[in-house]
Amino acid sequence: MKQEFEVAIIGGGISGCAAFYVLSEYSDVKNIALIDKCAGLAKISSNAKANSQTIHDGSIETNYTSQKAAKVKLSAQKVRNYALNKKLQNKAIFEYQKMAIGVGDLECEYIQKRFEEFGSIFPGIQFFDKAKLKQIEPKIIEGSDGVDRYENVVGMGYEKDWCGLDYGYLSEHFVKEAMEKNTNNATFLNYWVNKIEPRGDGYALVSKQGDEIYAKFVLVDAGSYALPLAQGMGYGLDLGCLPVAGSFYFVPDLLRGKVYTVQNPKLPFAAIHGDPDVAIKGKTRMGPTALSMPKLERGKHWLDKISWELIKLDANMDVLKIILDLMKDSEIRNYVFKNMSFELPYFGRKGFLKDAQKIIPSLKLEDLQYAKGYGEVRPQVLDRTEKKLVLGEKKIITNKGITFNMTPSPGATSCLENAMIDSKEITAYLGRSLDVERFYKDLSPEEL
Repeated sequence: MKQEFEVAIIGGGISGCAAFYVLSEYSDVKNIALIDKCAGLAKISSNAKANSQTIHDGSIETNYTSQKAAKVKLSAQKVRNYALNKKLQNKAIFEYQKMAIGVGDLECEYIQKRFEEFGSIFPGIQFFDKAKLKQIEPKIIEGSDGVDRYENVVGMGYEKDWCGLDYGYLSEHFVKEAMEKNTNNATFLNYWVNKIEPRGDGYALVSKQGDEIYAKFVLVDAGSYALPLAQGMGYGLDLGCLPVAGSFYFVPDLLRGKVYTVQNPKLPFAAIHGDPDVAIKGKTRMGPTALSMPKLERGKHWLDKISWELIKLDANMDVLKIILDLMKDSEIRNYVFKNMSFELPYFGRKGFLKDAQKIIPSLKLEDLQYAKGYGEVRPQVLDRTEKKLVLGEKKIITNKGITFNMTPSPGATSCLENAMIDSKEITAYLGRSLDVERFYKDLSPEEL
């Protein structure tokens, strides 16, 4: 089988599907192929079970600087506006209360200062003192003995916000819209791209079965698999990958909305938070834990899906030195060992309980249920030249008709913004036109 397209997108998660949609809706690219190794779309990181189901706009993410929050807010606005414009309320997008809380005097002072700094970026954001929190999110304040917890607790956030998102549903909606817009498009599922070869004025995407798809431009939105594909072509050889898997616990329906905690700026992993599950009503999910493992995606058990190509990619002294340097920091080292302990039977649940009680002090061990099958791997990129961990998104632009994206959180929130950035590069390379003005008019008018 050989199929020819102007553009091929590898990866049927939220990023790839968003690029498929934006190119189809706003450009005159002749035809586009969307390719994924799974039997359906959004089966790995974009699946509702694999992430916190949150639009991360920077208002309650305490690891964001004000500059990053201002940028991410605009990206989040595009996703929110798309879902609302397409009438996806209570299908893909959900309205909840949301907040970041500080516990203890130091964290409370931090939240107070942050609220004052971020008020100009998020004009409607509210400050919640302990009395207000007791009214709107009582389980944060109620202690194990039924009496108010002794620490001071404050928060900042919104009593109502369209902040919950099922990225799997949204991925499928992007593809549906793209296929309706351009009937020359095609999706290829169960197509595992084994290698990418330069061929003529483009590339051949060769599957494990030996099938080929040809494209003049290739966009790789394959998450953890993007870097191995890049290095297979000789790109990104100065990079390594530290895959970090997150797990979650279910607790009873004790929270009314999303509750996030203060992030340690040294850690590239999300601080513990509680989220109402958009897919399973009446369940609150708490987590994530964070555990590095030699996998590009989670399997059914610990030894399932160990990636030998990842081990080969990272088997060098540069990567080892970066990891050793990270482990020299006592806060990072303690965090790593603590999260390793969370995976132990019984003791892991007991250890996680202590962290979860920062949000819900009255939580009991029997309230925690390990969310089996939930959580996924996020690729943290390592810069072998600078000898450091790269926080945020990473892109390899070759200027030769192929680009590789590695997008840990908030890659999902930024999917439409990133899709427009990639679409500009793709249409310029192919000599096609792109209606940037209509994109912003539809999804972010304030940026025009």
